[in-house]
Amino acid sequence: MSFRSLPPGALPPDGEAGSGAAAPVRPDGADTAAPAPKAGSGQVAQVRRLRLVGASGMVPRARDFARRALEDWGWLPAASAEQRAAAEDVLLVVSELVTNACLHGGGPDELRLRTAGKVLRLEVSDSGTGTPEPRTPHRASRPGGHGMFIVQRLCLDWGVQREAGATGKTVWAELAAPV
Repeated sequence: MSFRSLPPGALPPDGEAGSGAAAPVRPDGADTAAPAPKAGSGQVAQVRRLRLVGASGMVPRARDFARRALEDWGWLPAASAEQRAAAEDVLLVVSELVTNACLHGGGPDELRLRTAGKVLRLEVSDSGTGTPEPRTPHRASRPGGHGMFIVQRLCLDWGVQREAGATGKTVWAELAAPV
């Protein structure tokens, strides 16, 4: 399995495309929405960050945070069953990425949600050194080990990004916005 650090047409990682100054941190540990232009387009990207280091109840907290972002961006409440399913897919992928970071990455450091146009990019950073992979062959009847298989099935693309000389990684996944 190959991992791209940035797929074609993807949202650029932080620090590129004029992500702007850091947004102020809210009392709940989440950053405020910080619109930033996407490189080469007239679209405005929306970025949300949630620090998870040392937090309790990380998975439900991350899901609630993602749900609020989807509400703010107009994805929820959904106007159709298809749109509702797309939003639920986002929440499921958030749960899987944060759970994987808890189980295999020493705990998540941060969840980032970024949207511009018709793509939503989820990023979960952790201090782990491993590389997540879907279990192959996938056996639906076996407990556990389904997280990255679910991510692979629901997302347009996903991968792992590492910073040279730094520990840890960022696992990212991209989903299509509801139509």
